[in-house]
Amino acid sequence: MAPSGNSMSWEDKRDIIARNLQEILGEDKMIAVLKERDLKIYWGTATTGKPHVAYFVPMSKIADFLRAGCEVTILFADLHAYLDNMKAPWELLALRSEYYQQVIKAMLQSIDVPIEKLKFVKGTEYQLSREYTLDVYRLSSVITEHDAKKAGAEVVKQVEHPLLSGLLYPGLQALDEEYLHVDAQFGGVDQRKIFTFAEKYLPQLGYMKRIHLMNPMVPGLAGGKMSSSEEDSKIDLLDTPAAVKKKLKKAFCEPGNITDNGVLAFVKHVLFSLFKKDEGFIISRDAANGGNITFSTYEDLELAFSKEEVHPGDLKAAVETYINKLLEPIRKKFEEPALKKLTEQAYPPPSKQKSTVDDISPHRLDIRVGKIVEVSKHPDADALYVEKIDVGDRAPRTIVSGLVNYVPIEEMENRMVVVLCNLKPAKMRGVESNGMVLCASVDEPKAVEPLIPPAGCSPGERVLVEGYESGTPDEVLNPKKKIWEKLQVDFKTTANCEAQWQGNVLSTRSGKITCKSLKNAPIK
Repeated sequence: MAPSGNSMSWEDKRDIIARNLQEILGEDKMIAVLKERDLKIYWGTATTGKPHVAYFVPMSKIADFLRAGCEVTILFADLHAYLDNMKAPWELLALRSEYYQQVIKAMLQSIDVPIEKLKFVKGTEYQLSREYTLDVYRLSSVITEHDAKKAGAEVVKQVEHPLLSGLLYPGLQALDEEYLHVDAQFGGVDQRKIFTFAEKYLPQLGYMKRIHLMNPMVPGLAGGKMSSSEEDSKIDLLDTPAAVKKKLKKAFCEPGNITDNGVLAFVKHVLFSLFKKDEGFIISRDAANGGNITFSTYEDLELAFSKEEVHPGDLKAAVETYINKLLEPIRKKFEEPALKKLTEQAYPPPSKQKSTVDDISPHRLDIRVGKIVEVSKHPDADALYVEKIDVGDRAPRTIVSGLVNYVPIEEMENRMVVVLCNLKPAKMRGVESNGMVLCASVDEPKAVEPLIPPAGCSPGERVLVEGYESGTPDEVLNPKKKIWEKLQVDFKTTANCEAQWQGNVLSTRSGKITCKSLKNAPIK
């Protein structure tokens, strides 16, 4: 931790503001402001899923900003949250904004951060005003479609026929800088294109170009990008110590791997930023395993882990202790009756949430990794294989596939495949098929390739669509509602042969689903 903002030189403030950031756009301007006064910064978040332990990553930087004397505005983007497929009604979003405010205050207080210069703003407090609306129209008159799509490429879902809201998104975020009266915007490096977009277009409206502060992208506990909807990738801020232990045990923490390691990333971007000068990261170990060890810098810990001198189990056990210390004051705070009630109202159980439409979403599909353990030609159909496929059930499933003309039988044996498991069983020339092997397929010239799971998968492992990881698949898809048929039209491979649905990748914990060679091909 550093001294308070009032007792710091501008150089000290700059160093605290900049530490652990990946990039700063406009650093010269930041220094000029710091020489005159404290910086005004904003960070925005959409009030959708519950904030989880990964929120300590941006909170640790916001803590740095506040300790450096900055004025910090946290924007609750409730209008953006509503426009995100209108997944939540207004009354629920109002409760969630209040929940976010209470949680963020509790998080900052748990790491002993002064919050006198912190304020919260809801987007709808100014984004529906006459002035802001006119500026949206002014901005739309100078922005090209190409620039709007390019700006949102990293944060807006890319689909073949994008919604207009996705094209407006970068412009709205740019205008927020002006209407919040800040010097700088803070966000992840994935927003860099939006930040450079703002720097280009705000001056065209006569507004000042802002400073942009960017955090690196930090992997989640399951490896890969953090997800607020993937249960194994998050620890809820109100989770019990037992739940923390269980989720950390599942966390991806490969021996020697220092790049895709959410546990190490949490230590670097959160814990070390909170330690006082005389504190270090303590790993408790049995004497037989080398005894307790303290790391005074993150670099020393990373080096020791890369050399496999620190076991993943010991690292996880240490992080578990520190996380529980962070969460304990938050848990205690939310034992208050009013906050308990707020939590229940803001995030009611799924059965209590009202839905005005039949949610045709890919979370309803039970897609799993399968292994073909037996295959033969259909006795009554020359083009069909009859396969026994292990998809994690008690016994292999019988599935019929029309692949005889496209995949030799010897290549089918012991092959790992991707299987849609909750179709209603159907007889195919007298043999009941209990699922479908998913394939990339083109008509001219006719070619079919089974999808390929990533290396390291096990039979039965779920295949998830990015952004739709939460929710329970239907036990059996109702054929009358044509759920698979409605969803199937948006499943296709990319130019890199990666499987996607509306631009969202299909993956397991081990990586992405692909095909051998068919590009931009429908998946059936």
